[in-house]
Amino acid sequence: MGQGYVSGDGSVRTWDAGERGDVVTLTGTDYEGEPVDTSAWVGDVVVLNTWYAACAPCRAEAPDLVALANDRADDGVRVLGINTTDEAGAAQAFQRRFEVPYPSIDDRSGEVVAALSGTVPLQAVPSTVVLDREGRVAARVIGLAEGSTLTALVDDVLAEDEADG
Repeated sequence: MGQGYVSGDGSVRTWDAGERGDVVTLTGTDYEGEPVDTSAWVGDVVVLNTWYAACAPCRAEAPDLVALANDRADDGVRVLGINTTDEAGAAQAFQRRFEVPYPSIDDRSGEVVAALSGTVPLQAVPSTVVLDREGRVAARVIGLAEGSTLTALVDDVLAEDEADG
């Protein structure tokens, strides 16, 4: 006890398009005070990542998430952080240190992560969820998301849409 999080093992689960549930819409305010609403991102593949500054696996995966956000933005990929722990100062220091180009929602209330209930264990940080272009959960990683795994999951969802369209 005392760690404040449940360590995941990096396990991956994917859902075929026909198995995906309802659209997930997350809203909140980022650490710069700007509103965030994922419903405005329908049409893009959205990667959601729960994190907090003192979390070692979160620090380990941050460069891969930053690279994904920077390298795949032109492909219609967006990344959104969800921080359930930190005050603004700690979160902003993390964002500066890792040069995070994407917003993170301040979710100390737990309301945002609650929208993912049933998809991710509420205390499992980090967790990463990939939403398809319709906003439905296509994949999740509980624990540290390896860069190659994250890229493959995103590529799979992007490829699905190309095959359909």
